[in-house]
Amino acid sequence: MTGRRQPAGTALLFFSLLTLVSVSCKKTPEGTSPTYQDLTEAVYASGSVLPRGEYTVTADAQGIIEQRLISEGDSVHKGQLLFTLENASAQARQLAASSVLRQSQANLEAGSPVLAEQEAQVRNARTRLQNDSVNYARFRDLYAQNATSRAEVERSELNYTVSKNNLRAQLNTLQRTRNQLKVEVENNRSQLVASQEAGQNTRVQSFVSGKVYEVYKDPGEVVRPGDPLALVGSGNNLYAQLAVDESDFSRIRIGQEVMIKTDVYPDKLFKARISKIYPKLNRADQSFRVDAEFTGERPASYYGLTLEANIIISRNRRVLTIPKAYVFGNDSVWVEDGKEPKKVRFRKGAENFDLVEVKGGLTKETKLIVKE
Repeated sequence: MTGRRQPAGTALLFFSLLTLVSVSCKKTPEGTSPTYQDLTEAVYASGSVLPRGEYTVTADAQGIIEQRLISEGDSVHKGQLLFTLENASAQARQLAASSVLRQSQANLEAGSPVLAEQEAQVRNARTRLQNDSVNYARFRDLYAQNATSRAEVERSELNYTVSKNNLRAQLNTLQRTRNQLKVEVENNRSQLVASQEAGQNTRVQSFVSGKVYEVYKDPGEVVRPGDPLALVGSGNNLYAQLAVDESDFSRIRIGQEVMIKTDVYPDKLFKARISKIYPKLNRADQSFRVDAEFTGERPASYYGLTLEANIIISRNRRVLTIPKAYVFGNDSVWVEDGKEPKKVRFRKGAENFDLVEVKGGLTKETKLIVKE
């Protein structure tokens, strides 16, 4: 349904306050005169009843639906498990990540094969340094006693320097290896956590408390990340989403009263108030979206329940009115003036589908006639 304008006369089926209007709205050969009565001006809108907090439950992992734990109409609470997915590859990745983490942790432990070789090289380098240090000291003493040559002293000094540098290099290599192994442990731990979270994604939970309106997937079906699984929304907090024709949009204000009728409840009239106005035009049907909150009794929580509504623009008590059927052109009527009918202009006020308010130019004694 579109938001075409249908002033309040369209809603006479369910506006009890206008039931008296229809008896005086038809042209009659005898004519009529302006009368004082209540006139309600309204804008027609159509739309649907929708739940607040509506969202589509989607899959966050790829797999096969193993369990469907909900059905249409069920009430759910936040965090409740809705679906479980079977994903063998995710389980395999989790096992592999766990194994890799254990191996990297073992590599970091004292005496591990990776570190043992380098620790042995450090010990060898330290032993050689000690020997070269002793030799260097001995050759210096001998040289001081003229018991050896200068070349032997320099050769022992060079061996000592090389051994010292080699030990430093071996210690640096050992520390660098330890650091790399620590990084590997942290990376592998992150991989395990990621794989565990991916495994958790096979357990689809509800983000809100509410009602299940539709379920899209059944056990055995394959799903991929982003595939819709179900539609969930509030089971109690409902609102009316209305479409108002663009020609009437400028007359809509926050707080205006709305009278709502649905085919499901033919004998009930629901009341609401405009709560939000959207400024974007829907070019498909040339209408604007307007939301209304129910102020009293509300329909049962049926998703997408169609409705028709009248948005009350004004209520005019005891105003002079004429049937709209007698208006000629935009603001004129034919009246009796002796033997010849006369065309008279009048000043219009509020109007609905059947009546027009007269603000000037006519009185209750004026005789309106039909000019063929």
